[in-house]
Amino acid sequence: MPEFYPSIGDAVGAAMQHNIRLAHGPDEPLQVRHLPSAAADPYSVRGMIARLTEEATPDEVAGILEEVNGALVGALPQLTELVAAAADWTRVRLTFDEPYHTPTWETWTRLAAAHAMLGDVQEQLEVAEDGVAACPAQRSDPRHHDKVHILRTHELLDDVFGAGPVAAAPPARDPDADDPRRRAVGSVGEVVEPEPRRLAAARQVSPVAAKAGTATSALVPDAPPPPAARPAGRPR
Repeated sequence: MPEFYPSIGDAVGAAMQHNIRLAHGPDEPLQVRHLPSAAADPYSVRGMIARLTEEATPDEVAGILEEVNGALVGALPQLTELVAAAADWTRVRLTFDEPYHTPTWETWTRLAAAHAMLGDVQEQLEVAEDGVAACPAQRSDPRHHDKVHILRTHELLDDVFGAGPVAAAPPARDPDADDPRRRAVGSVGEVVEPEPRRLAAARQVSPVAAKAGTATSALVPDAPPPPAARPAGRPR
């Protein structure tokens, strides 16, 4: 690999190709998948992330949440259905002949728990959508911001390789926008332990979960309270 590159995008691309060749051998042809930029597809998940800047209006942010959580074509319901399909695929491969050695069962419980959590995320976003629309359009005093942790951690590929501005129809993207990181939180700054929630979700969807999970399960916390009643719907 040469020592200098004309841009950071060229350097990152060369490093990725170098790592692929190290993993698969120099003679294997590289399989390249084209990812359209956020500017080219503003209604993809990457495009919506790029549009969700701190300068966006409350209605714009609420509209993005509505798009990603839409019942028919929303990315989140589709992801939930994908996880359900993976769990069903694992289900038809379950065996309980050896009760103390059931790795397929452990995999199924994790997928079932992920499916239940994604359903909870959909409910939380549905309520948050109206809350976002009711937020003030102006930023608050910066002295209040440090009381809550920043959740965004990753840069989009467009931020590394460079991309043109977002299409005129959606709001312009912030070039420093970061990709949000999904975390399951019980309260501000408090991360919910995944193992109890996984076992609890598995017990809810399987008649044999309570018996099969006793050898490795921990105490399951109380179920989280149901989401608050939705306020009056905002005009679409």
